[in-house]
Amino acid sequence: MRYPNEDPELLALVHRYVTPDRRYRKLGGPLTRMTEPERTKFTRELGEAAGDITPRELTILLEGTWRERKTAAWLIAVARRTEFRERLGEMLLASEVCFAGSAYCVTFATFATPADADLLAAYLDRYLRRPDLYYDQPAAMGALLHLDAKLRADQAARFLTADGLWHQWIDGPPRKEHHGTPDSYREAISRLCVFADEGVEHRPARNR
Repeated sequence: MRYPNEDPELLALVHRYVTPDRRYRKLGGPLTRMTEPERTKFTRELGEAAGDITPRELTILLEGTWRERKTAAWLIAVARRTEFRERLGEMLLASEVCFAGSAYCVTFATFATPADADLLAAYLDRYLRRPDLYYDQPAAMGALLHLDAKLRADQAARFLTADGLWHQWIDGPPRKEHHGTPDSYREAISRLCVFADEGVEHRPARNR
């Protein structure tokens, strides 16, 4: 892992893409609480950044801490850089840092192909078997349900049966406090995908 305070190249990218207007803090749930002017400004700047950043710069950000990885995942989603799909799938499964995994799930939801659904299902197959770990299971389930609706598929069904892995994870120790429902997680991911789509509209035409 690369750290900005030890890596001038990464630090320069952080200043350019991650910390302006505290971008990394707003990517995710805070987006849904923005006013309309804030939303317009934010998605415009996000789209412009996604159009400007190069694949090499994205690769460097993905080697950083959670802030850099989270931001990179959103820029990848807006730029529709599907060449990063497998890399993000590996990173989701590895779950090395907090906060970034849900951004990977949003990226897969925006790519919206069966390959993305397969990556989410692979994550759920592994981590729903670990009730002791409260990682990105809700975001992954929400993204998979979102893709099932878009792709007219049913990958999530096997996890959601009465004796399926989802309920085993929810009911297993330790107790999961304040958890929502699979449908609420799907709705949350779907709302975030709308923001990513709005960012696409602000990418430079040459990069669409």
